[in-house]
Amino acid sequence: MNEDEDLLVEQAAREAAVAQAELIESEAEDAKADPAVQEEEIRQSNLIYGGLSAAGLVVVQPFLTTSPLDLTATICVVAFAVSIPLLAALLVLNRQETFRRQATRSRLVSVAKAAAEGSAFVGLTAAFWHISTIAGITFLLVGFFAVGVHSAGYTKLEYDANFRLRFRRPKPPTP
Repeated sequence: MNEDEDLLVEQAAREAAVAQAELIESEAEDAKADPAVQEEEIRQSNLIYGGLSAAGLVVVQPFLTTSPLDLTATICVVAFAVSIPLLAALLVLNRQETFRRQATRSRLVSVAKAAAEGSAFVGLTAAFWHISTIAGITFLLVGFFAVGVHSAGYTKLEYDANFRLRFRRPKPPTP
C-alpha cells in the first residue's frame, strides 16, 4: 500500500470509530430515559444522601461543644455546613421525583449533587484527618479507589455485551 491508501484506511477507521461512539452514546441516552433506570437511580441517591446526612450529623456533633477548633475540625464543620442542607434538599427532591416517576434534569440540581457529595467527602476526610493524619490519608486514597470500584462494576453491569441488544431501535418496515 502506498501512503495515500494508508491515510484513507486510517480515516475510514476513525470515521467508523466516531460513528460507533455516537451510536453507543445515543443508546446510553435512551437507556437513561427508561423509567426503571431513573427509579433505581433515585433509590440509590436516597441511600447515598441519607447515609451522608447521618454521617455528617454524627461526625459534627462532638465539635458543637469544642472551641476553638483546629484546622481539620474547622474544615470538617464547614464542609458539613455545606453538605447537610443540600443533602436534605436532595432527599426531599427525590421524594418528588419518585412521586412523578421521573428524574429531574436541572443543571442546578446537578451542581447541588456534586457540591453535596463532594463537601461530605471533604468533611469525612477532614474528620478522619483530625483523628489521625494516617487515617485521613487512608480514607482519601481508599475513597478514590472505591469510586473506581463502583465505576468499574457499574459499567460492567450496565454496559456489558448485551447492553446494545436491550436498546436496539426498531427497524423501519420494508415496503
